[in-house]
Amino acid sequence: MSPPRVRVIDLETAGNGPHDVCEIGWQDVVRGENGHWRLNGDRGAYFVNPGRPISAETMAIHHILDSHVADAPFWKTVAPTVLRPEGGVVALAAHRAGFEQRYCRPSLSGGADWICTWKCALRVWPDLLRFSNQMLRYQRHPEGLVHELGLPAHRAAPDAYVTAHHLRDLLNAASLEQLIAWSREPGLLPRVPAGEHRGKAWSDLSVKALQGLAAVRDQDLRFSAEIELRQRGQSRAGVGTGPVQQSLL
Repeated sequence: MSPPRVRVIDLETAGNGPHDVCEIGWQDVVRGENGHWRLNGDRGAYFVNPGRPISAETMAIHHILDSHVADAPFWKTVAPTVLRPEGGVVALAAHRAGFEQRYCRPSLSGGADWICTWKCALRVWPDLLRFSNQMLRYQRHPEGLVHELGLPAHRAAPDAYVTAHHLRDLLNAASLEQLIAWSREPGLLPRVPAGEHRGKAWSDLSVKALQGLAAVRDQDLRFSAEIELRQRGQSRAGVGTGPVQQSLL
């Protein structure tokens, strides 16, 4: 019987359309008999024909040319073979997984659960300065990460490889179920990311300031402010809600 497996996915695209994938990469993380998670040798990447020219804007990021993908299969052909491998997965994962989920829809993924390593890193390593895939790499220096295998950045296989090291360490710090649960919620930001209160801890903000941030459009910012208000027994409208049970967030 195969060990439990989470497959990390990374996509590169030709633009922002609904079928614009031009490369998919993956790296598996498996749970060993001792309960610890580790990377295995199952990784790779495929070019995908996006059915349209790659925009100069995205080409400047990943350097994939139209000639690279001209003879590649289309997304609906490639996706199921990667997202639904033989033996199955207990979840799929990606850094800022909302982007990958736009393309890896349930009809292609089989309805698999997702782990967002960005959202989970906010919870597990809140003292870090920044949380991009590459910044986590150089702030954390994950054990066993071979520098050259993580290059070039902004290509599907190297990025999936780097993300998989973050996922491995997250899975060894919190349960699979907890990571999936965190990933279903907006990101819980450890500090205010922008504006007049930039860099401040939520606990340092006044109720009025929190209520203002709880009304903004950005869902991660709004969610983070609302959590602090709830912990203080307050609501977005400024009405006290009474004492609340200690949050697990």
